[in-house]
Amino acid sequence: MTEPRSALLLRRQLTELNKSPVDGFSAGLIRDNDLYRWEVMIIGPPDTLYEGGVFKAHLTFPKDYPLRPPKMKFITDIWHPNVDKNGDVCISILHEPGEDKYGYEKPEERWLPIHTVETIMISVISMLADPNSDSPANVDAAKEWREDRDGEFKGKVARCVRKSQDD
Repeated sequence: MTEPRSALLLRRQLTELNKSPVDGFSAGLIRDNDLYRWEVMIIGPPDTLYEGGVFKAHLTFPKDYPLRPPKMKFITDIWHPNVDKNGDVCISILHEPGEDKYGYEKPEERWLPIHTVETIMISVISMLADPNSDSPANVDAAKEWREDRDGEFKGKVARCVRKSQDD
């Protein structure tokens, strides 16, 4: 039996990332026999509150990838406006393609089949450096980001960074 197109594409992306790693993250399969579940390790971006952290996350790809986006969930605790309290990442490029029923996002900001694991991870690293507190998944983190960035928010992120180094 031949592999589905999505599996071939994911295998190719994994091979390319292993051959030519990208700064800021590493990626691999959670289980060798499942191309649809990846584990990524994200290095906290320099000159951000997340610097020094090593954050583990899982990417779960649908069988019809790349027509639909994967889901991303941080396994390591992280305090961020665009990551809900369960670890689910909420950024535009991981939202289903098409029109946003709430009118916040343009279709071109949402998932497009041209996105790859690399473009997803670059977007997530950018999200860590520059949260979008206007469309939060974690309302409490967004409020702290806007109102007390150098106080309560910074302290919670620092605890997450320390914890990520011990895990």
